[in-house]
Parts: sequence; C-alpha cells; structure tokens
Amino acid sequence: MIRATHELHERRKGRNLGLGILLLAFVGIVFGMTIVKIGNGEDVLGTGMVAGEVSQ
Repeated sequence: MIRATHELHERRKGRNLGLGILLLAFVGIVFGMTIVKIGNGEDVLGTGMVAGEVSQ
C-alpha cells in the first residue's frame, strides 16, 4: 500500500530538523568551552583542584 505524505508530517520534519540543529550547536558550544578550560588548566569539575595538583 502506498500512502501520500501528509502536510503535518512535513511540518514536523522541518521542526525536528531545526531542533536537531539547535541541539548540535549547544553540544558544540559546551564541548568547545570544555576544551578551552582544560587547555588553560582551569578547574573544570568545581573541585578546587587544577591540573597538576596532587592532594595528600
């Protein structure tokens, strides 16, 4: 059986595509900020320790 694509499906497809692009952009921004923080040696996890410190 062949069904014609309904107009509602086309709208949902466009909306889902837009939401997917926004989600990927958000993930990219968070990933980029994490890489920059790690590269600068800043505290990423909020533990008060930076890279290279050893607690005793």
